[in-house]
Amino acid sequence: MGIFGFGKEKEELTGAKKPIVLPEEQRENLESDISILGDDGTHEQRLQKDAEREVQDAAADSLKKIHKVNLGRCPVCGEHLSQHLTANICESCGWNKYDTPKVGKVKVHLAGTQECVEGNHAYLLKGGDCLVVRGDVIFARIPKNGYTWVEYCWTEDEIEQRHKLADDQIHIKCSWCNEDCDLNRDGFHLVHVAFGTSQERHCFCSDDCYEAFRKMYPARVHRNCYERDCNDCNLCIKRYGDDAEGMRVLAKDRLSVKREK
Repeated sequence: MGIFGFGKEKEELTGAKKPIVLPEEQRENLESDISILGDDGTHEQRLQKDAEREVQDAAADSLKKIHKVNLGRCPVCGEHLSQHLTANICESCGWNKYDTPKVGKVKVHLAGTQECVEGNHAYLLKGGDCLVVRGDVIFARIPKNGYTWVEYCWTEDEIEQRHKLADDQIHIKCSWCNEDCDLNRDGFHLVHVAFGTSQERHCFCSDDCYEAFRKMYPARVHRNCYERDCNDCNLCIKRYGDDAEGMRVLAKDRLSVKREK
């Protein structure tokens, strides 16, 4: 996370993607280019190795960006990310990455009318044009001045499925007894405290564990570090953003949602 989709993230990390079937026009272009080389295949093999090397470099760069996101930082400017169940957004530079519904439709609202174009997916191109995919084919290309906004229609079932998937992947150990924490249990605590120059994050499964930890490890930056709002404090190096009340990435937002129920 997004963050950006568990399955998609796993594919990027492992490189485990399905073989790509080239569209007919690209297959014809490939065959034409191979015939132009017109030799025993030496040039083709060299070009394929060059392509593989460039793909490996791109995969390394992608993996580096994913690690930055996992650390709660923007891969472009390095600022803190606002991280949600299906999206990562940098308010500083505008970088963002988000999932779109796999079940619900996408509606592209046309300019100057109440009509919209529906599809299974919409791709917003760099120049501003929008490609609408329906049934695995490009159904429409809408120029940037031809639409006003794109609506992603999430179904309640799909949102609940995402929540369940997030819950299943959250495993938090108590910082005192090292037992698994139950996020729904009364007495669960998530705190930020500075024992040295930087902010640390700890979770506790009960009030007793929290109090025992506090007695054993008093904060050294200032006396009321455990209770003080991190947003109003500048006495240590912050490792988490202004919304540091939750667990970073999916866990952060899922904790805040679960505790409100």
